[in-house]
Amino acid sequence: MKNQPFVERLRFALAGLRHAARAEKSVRIQSVIFILVLGVMALLRPGPEWWALVLLASAGVVSTELLNTAVEHLADHLHPEIHPSIRIVKDCAAAAVLVAVLGAAAVGIALAAHVLLTK
Repeated sequence: MKNQPFVERLRFALAGLRHAARAEKSVRIQSVIFILVLGVMALLRPGPEWWALVLLASAGVVSTELLNTAVEHLADHLHPEIHPSIRIVKDCAAAAVLVAVLGAAAVGIALAAHVLLTK
């Protein structure tokens, strides 16, 4: 499986994205929020630095959500019973999503303040 051509690796990545979007409600919610954020950005028309910050923060949220999904599936597969160590792994993965969401929210608040203060 190593050293697959780029197109094949891209196909694997898109399959993972499709699976996560179908199987995980939180991924669907984050995706809808991302689309709404793009709509707000199109309406506000901020400068390119704000686009970069918002897109980077949004990508961070979706990425951590995907990693959280992968960790949870792997942990459940390897150890289906409830186990204190697995709980810690899953809680830490969920905490990573929370940190990413809080960071993205901070970017959103900063953008809102910028828009309000520059009008």
